[in-house]
Amino acid sequence: MIVQAIEPWRRNLYIIWGAQFIAMMGMSLVVPFLPFYIRSLGVTNPSTVAQWSGLVFAGPFLPAFFLTPVWGFLGDRYGRKLMTVRAIFGLAISQVLIGLAPNVEMLLFFRMIQGAISGFLAAALALVSVNTPREQSGYAIGLLQTATSAGNVIGPLVGGSLADAFGYRPIFFIVGGLCSITGLIVIRYVTEKKEQALKPASKHSLLSNYSYALGSKPLRIALFIILISQMSVFLVQPIFALFVDSLVHTEAYVATVAGAIFSIAGVFTVLSAPWWGKRNDAKSYRKNLSMAFAGAAVAYGLHAFVTHASQLIVLRAILGFCLGGMLPALYSYVNKNTSLDRRGGIMGIGTSFNVLANLIGAPLGGMVGGLYGVRSVFIVAGGILLAATLLVRNYFIDMKETETSGFVTVTNAAEGPPS
Repeated sequence: MIVQAIEPWRRNLYIIWGAQFIAMMGMSLVVPFLPFYIRSLGVTNPSTVAQWSGLVFAGPFLPAFFLTPVWGFLGDRYGRKLMTVRAIFGLAISQVLIGLAPNVEMLLFFRMIQGAISGFLAAALALVSVNTPREQSGYAIGLLQTATSAGNVIGPLVGGSLADAFGYRPIFFIVGGLCSITGLIVIRYVTEKKEQALKPASKHSLLSNYSYALGSKPLRIALFIILISQMSVFLVQPIFALFVDSLVHTEAYVATVAGAIFSIAGVFTVLSAPWWGKRNDAKSYRKNLSMAFAGAAVAYGLHAFVTHASQLIVLRAILGFCLGGMLPALYSYVNKNTSLDRRGGIMGIGTSFNVLANLIGAPLGGMVGGLYGVRSVFIVAGGILLAATLLVRNYFIDMKETETSGFVTVTNAAEGPPS
């Protein structure tokens, strides 16, 4: 079969790409209609809807922040494929529960269950990073990011259209079924070398992984930049549908319009992520990250001055292009600064900082939008990204510097964290 003829690491990458696309599409389906779903559960006050949107959007990320590193640690010990399969079926179960939510409180509770038992992104990232040759890791992680971006493109567009056509609840059951099918495909076709999964079993603990990550200056800086940069992205997501609603002045197909406009950024993230990935393998991480952060900061700031929904098209395209050079570059950087036997655990910690960003950013965005209006959220997001740009320019340790200074190599990294 063609699937079996492909190199194992490429086969894994392509299958996990498809699985991650399904998972991210399922999780992003809710974006265009989450505030409207909350309204349907009995919350009608506009400021209260904005605040509940932030809380519900962030719901999965409190348990995920604590459990993602644990899943990564268990993946290093018992197998990354096992954790990937567990995560995709966990997402399927949680989506069915969300579709059954009788009120907004139970919706928040089921979203928290999603965060506790899924965690697909970290598991898939660890599986691919460990099974990919180091010289191809920038390409692989960049390509994997396109699955996230493509899911974020298709999800809101499809979710908004389905919500306007059929209502909200059936969507969650469809996602649960798709995730279950995807899990079976991963079980059947993804392979993992047993010696890679089991060899590190007696060497590293969860606490030692944290010590390794926080004791390394390059990793410590990268983790903090992941936190603040992604916090700016998650500030906007819970209130974006309300922002579009304020521009179109009609309830007819507003979820579809919000989903379509939201998806524009995802389209350009998909197109740009491989380009950024190749630049990161060949050029300066510091320069690329500075460009991406600065561009995204300007794009977010200009959102606040839009007077018509059509004006968002160009801004969302610029934003998407810049987003393609942010998180994939940071994950690639963390991956290259981590020894092979710790990558599952350290990538889990890296993902947990992304989770923490959502945990802080989404409720904060809902609160700022509820208190000062949705436009103010874009100003705050742009300001945070400008601060991230300055941090990268002044403190980020470039890959060329780490390689020449001996921060990490495959031979010496197992002796302790890079200094």
